[in-house]
Amino acid sequence: MKKLKKKKKKNMSKLKIKPLADRVLVEPLEAETKTASGIIIPDTAKEKPQKGNVVAVGNGTKENPISVKVGETVLYGKYSGTELKFEGKDYLIMRENDILAIV
Repeated sequence: MKKLKKKKKKNMSKLKIKPLADRVLVEPLEAETKTASGIIIPDTAKEKPQKGNVVAVGNGTKENPISVKVGETVLYGKYSGTELKFEGKDYLIMRENDILAIV
């Protein structure tokens, strides 16, 4: 008997959130737990991360077409966006003009 090889499907859950207009959905990266010198930072002293991965983008508007793409790493302002918890993960939804740079 021949063994049939089954193709493994990537188990990537499709995100069911689609931002509207010029909004972008960002998954924040984890805050650093150690400094360059090896000092461990306690949870209470960690700063809110300002870097994240773009998970979904809206279609843009005539005045503001979207320039970031899904999968890019971006820097954003400290108090940018609205925090959102979806399917056990934390996200930020923000306008594209709140994004400061693409890394």
